[in-house]
Amino acid sequence: MVDPELLRLSVIFLAALSVGGIAYVFVMPFLSGERKTGKRLASVAQGNTATARGGVLPENANMRKKQVEDTLKELEARKRSKKKLTLKARLEQAGLDVPVKSFYIASAICGLVLGAVLLATGSSPLVSGLAVLAGSFGFPRWLLGFLAKRRQNQFIIEFANALDVVVRGVKSGLPLNDCLRIIAEETAEPVKSEFAAVIEQQSIGVPLSKAFARMFERMPIEEVNFFAIVVAIQQQAGGNLAEALDNLSQVLRGRQRLHGKVQAFSAEAKASAAIIGSLPLCVMGALVVMTPDYVMLLWTEELGKLMLMVSGAWMFVGFLVMRKMINFEY
Repeated sequence: MVDPELLRLSVIFLAALSVGGIAYVFVMPFLSGERKTGKRLASVAQGNTATARGGVLPENANMRKKQVEDTLKELEARKRSKKKLTLKARLEQAGLDVPVKSFYIASAICGLVLGAVLLATGSSPLVSGLAVLAGSFGFPRWLLGFLAKRRQNQFIIEFANALDVVVRGVKSGLPLNDCLRIIAEETAEPVKSEFAAVIEQQSIGVPLSKAFARMFERMPIEEVNFFAIVVAIQQQAGGNLAEALDNLSQVLRGRQRLHGKVQAFSAEAKASAAIIGSLPLCVMGALVVMTPDYVMLLWTEELGKLMLMVSGAWMFVGFLVMRKMINFEY
């Protein structure tokens, strides 16, 4: 007979460890990002101080430097003042041209179908109700995030080629608008549709810097942010746009090569994590097939149900920790 007090303490201990693991997985990336941002700002400030100590800059250089700093401050303030994403914005990021009302209707239908299926298979009304909530609010939003991430990866692959088109066009004497129009007509999706939206906005009088800022809202990746900053600085302070975009294209291709190396180096770790994560489920499935009476105690006894819930929570924490370990930041 299991001591109830010992069982209660064990559950509290496991719950505390689970909450700590989840907090570590989700909070540590935020803190590391804050530290990296602080280091970058400190390095920039140190560089400005060193430049000032090295000598007095000419008046034109000081004016240009001030224009660049003002542009960067404006872009940074615009980036920080982003409001919470609306459902319409998330649909645009996922590349879905559907009304918000239709998405809500589809989500409700998905939840009702999932709950009806579980209720028909003999599940309790509580489990069916939870399934309705998960199918109505959880799965559709996870699907939006998955589609948005896949679209961003496709954009990154083609974006460097689009920058090369701008570089060659500017070097040959074409205006920037004509280069953007070539990208909107000749490149593959989703770069084609994003630059087509920029051309449409510019045709109705929207400044190019704001058009690229809106592109960054639809495609929130650092590569687009870099491109918007380069174009905005070139419009405000002048400079060689072809050289700046050529350097940016080389940086993007270098990031892609680094991404490929990281994927190759982490393939073994991901395979090991998949095997470790699927092993308990495979063993349980084999036991259900071979000795069903032995395993069914987990579903019929209260202690067995508690063990299933605790094991599921621990497996979830383990998945998050392994995901944190095999996803490298670069």
